[in-house]
Amino acid sequence: MAEIIQRDGTWTFDGDALRLTPGRDKNVSLLRKTLGELTVPLGALAGVSFEQGKKTGRLRLRLRDGADPLLQATGGKLAEPNDPYQLTVESDRYGVAEYFVDEVRNALLLDQVPSDPVDGYLLPGPSVPLSASAGDGTASFDGEQVRLEWNWKTEDAKAAAGARSLALSDITAVEWHPAVGLENGCLRFLVRGAQTKAPPKYDPNSVELWGFKKDPLMALVAAAVQARLPHPTAPVDQERVKELRPAPAPASAEAHHDALLRRLRELGDLHKEGVLTDEEFAMAKQAVLRRM
Repeated sequence: MAEIIQRDGTWTFDGDALRLTPGRDKNVSLLRKTLGELTVPLGALAGVSFEQGKKTGRLRLRLRDGADPLLQATGGKLAEPNDPYQLTVESDRYGVAEYFVDEVRNALLLDQVPSDPVDGYLLPGPSVPLSASAGDGTASFDGEQVRLEWNWKTEDAKAAAGARSLALSDITAVEWHPAVGLENGCLRFLVRGAQTKAPPKYDPNSVELWGFKKDPLMALVAAAVQARLPHPTAPVDQERVKELRPAPAPASAEAHHDALLRRLRELGDLHKEGVLTDEEFAMAKQAVLRRM
């Protein structure tokens, strides 16, 4: 067993998993404190490293692509203080940090853990129910439904429609973008049959973020939803592909050909709108071409 205890947090490794506990120091970010303790199975790791500095060093875990819904939802946009897979190490604990790295690396080698991407989440994501308030609204998620409520800073055109309730079954994707410079960020839910290109300020399925302290908490809501959506690289649902196959052929050859051309255009539109993934579109397109 290897363990390193710091003001920034405590990391423990028992040979099968790492337990990451955020510290209580005032410099520990609100996101890490709210997220709480994480258990990372060895099989979710792609690597570990330690970087020394003059006053402090930094332990870093690298997870396999697709293993964690939080990293999937944030797309690598989490600022360094909010990254739960980094730990600040005081200079008098450099030796302990190096020992910790060696123990994890040896376990990865012994278990022959691959570093390639995975097609299913290996971490559960933030626990629910979960609620966060930032920017122009509050986002809550109970595991089955997202609720968006607005505050006095919300644009009138968006607030006029009132609070929104989005069933998980209607959500096709979730996006979280932090505010950068003069550009505002957002938490956006993509809803089946309600695609929009409106800015988050006017989009009733988005919370606009302005770069304040509580903004990162919206990333936890995004991750909790992401964990319950189909994995982006999971095998294609064959039943869904069957539903996308063309209807029985019309009576005449000419009508049959025209119908298939229309079907190809429909599939192309669905692909452009993001309803179909690249793989689903390719399979459905090939099914139509075979009919032609």
